[in-house]
This record gives sequence, structure tokens and C-alpha cells, in this order.
Amino acid sequence: MRSWAVFFVMCGVLWPASDAYRAQIEKWRRQREAALTADGGWLTVTGLFWLHEGMNTFGSAASNDIVLPADPALDDGGAFRLSKGKVVFSMGFEARELQPDSNGKPDAVTLGSLTMFVIQRGGKFGIRLKDNNSRLRKEFTGLHYFPVREEYRIRTRLVPDSRKIPILNVLGQVEDTPSPGYVEFEIDGQKLRLTPVQEAPNELSFIFRDLTAGKETYGSGRFLDTELGKDGEVVLDFNKAYNPPCAFTPYATCPLPPKENRLGVRIEAGELKYGTH
Repeated sequence: MRSWAVFFVMCGVLWPASDAYRAQIEKWRRQREAALTADGGWLTVTGLFWLHEGMNTFGSAASNDIVLPADPALDDGGAFRLSKGKVVFSMGFEARELQPDSNGKPDAVTLGSLTMFVIQRGGKFGIRLKDNNSRLRKEFTGLHYFPVREEYRIRTRLVPDSRKIPILNVLGQVEDTPSPGYVEFEIDGQKLRLTPVQEAPNELSFIFRDLTAGKETYGSGRFLDTELGKDGEVVLDFNKAYNPPCAFTPYATCPLPPKENRLGVRIEAGELKYGTH
């Protein structure tokens, strides 16, 4: 009888913890979907226009270099002038230089429901368009996931190896990106390694691909973000693996997994391929 009592006490300790973990993941999923569908979220990205040197006209008329959705705010149109790596927006009596998008804080121009800002990829400059009335946003069908499995929450440590790794994007450009090291872990008895990139202190981003890619999950791979903890502690929670913006809009310029992050195992956790449910 005592052994059964101990068993039930143990269950009383373990099950609430699992329930709490499941609730944590469900909350993260709701926040993820809210950000995706919000004003200015990735579902509002409806255009990407690469600029040529000189004047690039914009407006709703087909004669413009950049043809935008019809909007009363665009009746007179305007232009983006690219000269020696600088972009100047002009419309009517307004003219100002626009700085390229940096850390998700664009120097934007808002016209009605439309927002435009400059992005720079390598030596190319473009105008990214967001439309809060986009078809992608209106027809969004929701996110779907593998079942939550706590064994895919893995504790490990960063092995310091500071260097720059080449990251290829969907445009075919390669950018040497800072990486502080790598992590090692096991799944299904296989020893694995992932190399993160680091764009902010104590924040790691993993761009990876596993054997579910192109089947249950997005073909190019997925992202996983985590914190770099005390003494190099890292928690890889694959239940929070998510699709890149390219899974939702053709106007993103997503990075692709580096060679060392293409895993020869199935990771049946996290976000599924969009639009298949």
C-alpha cells in the first residue's frame, strides 16, 4: 500500500508540471499566431520591389516602376530615388531620406493602409510593402503543430567557438554571420550538433532542417530561438520550432540552414507546414 501511495504522490508532483509546461507552450503558440496576424505582421507583406539607380516611381497606375494597390492616398503617386546607397522618398512637397530596415524597426512611409520601407540585402536595395488589407491576412487558415512532447525540450550547453559562418538566403546571397559556438545533444540515441547565429547579446537563433522537412514541415527548414543562459546553458525546446516568413509570403528573404544544421533525424515537434490542414 505504501508503494502505491508513493506512486500517487509522484504522479501528483509530475502531472501538474506537465500540465504547466503544456500551458506554457499553448500560450507561446497563441502569441506566435497573434504576432503573425497583427497589423504589420508577416501576413501583411505583399510586395518587394528592387530599386535601380535613379528615380523609381510608385503609385497605382500601371505606368509606375512600383505598382501599388489602389488607395486614395496614392492619387498623385511619388518616387524613391536611389543614389550611391542612399534612398530618398518624395511625394508632393515631402522629401526625406529613408534608412534601411534595422533590427525590425523600419524607417517607414505610411499611406492609407499601406506601409513601405527600405531593405538592404548585400548591395541591393528594395522597397518592402505591407498592406493591412492583404489577401494573405484575410485568408489565413491558422497554424498547426505536432503534439506537445516534453522530451523535445532539451537542456545542453554552448561550446564556445566564436567565428562567422556563411548563411545563404533565398536570393542566393551569402552573408558571413557571427556565431558564438555550437551545442551538442541527443535525439533517439543519435548525437547531434547545431550551430546558432547571434544577432543580440544572450539570444541565439538556430536555422535548421530535419527529415520532416518537405513532408510534415516546411521544406526549407525551421527556426528556433532561445536564450543563452548562465554558464552557457541552452534550452532547445523544439516544441517552439517555427516556420520562416517565406512559408507565408513570397516577398520575404529568408536565410537557409547552414550545412552543419541539416539533421539526419526526424524532429516531430513544433510548427507544421502551413496550409496542409
